[in-house]
Amino acid sequence: MSGDDRITLEELRYISVFHSITGVTAYRCIVDEENNRLIFLVSEGEAGRAIGRGGRLIKLLREALGKNIEVVEYSSDLERIVKNLFPGVKIESINVRERNGVKQVVIKVSEDDKGAAIGKGGKNVKRARLVLNKLFGVEKVVIR
Repeated sequence: MSGDDRITLEELRYISVFHSITGVTAYRCIVDEENNRLIFLVSEGEAGRAIGRGGRLIKLLREALGKNIEVVEYSSDLERIVKNLFPGVKIESINVRERNGVKQVVIKVSEDDKGAAIGKGGKNVKRARLVLNKLFGVEKVVIR
């Protein structure tokens, strides 16, 4: 992994609260100050359990931590985690390239899914960039 893989004390505290409320162990917690959200990375297949029926556990977490909560299934495989970051979006191709020393991921999606992939105000692209930067040193995420 070439990202900044250190876990801060703040992240550890969030991971601990996440576990005590959901019973699911988060691999990582990524703090997104700009959007007042926490992105928890959990083992594949554990997202539903962490979210709870009808989003019940996420609501409890939001109240306990005062932040928006998102859960993403972790993978050490870059292509797989990209797919996990964009659930419900049909991804046609994923290309990783380096330009002028900047590692970027270009994600080609169907025209119909472009809005969903980008998200309101670019929220989903920002989430992908935060997660991929932390884990893989990716600095730019482009949706085509």
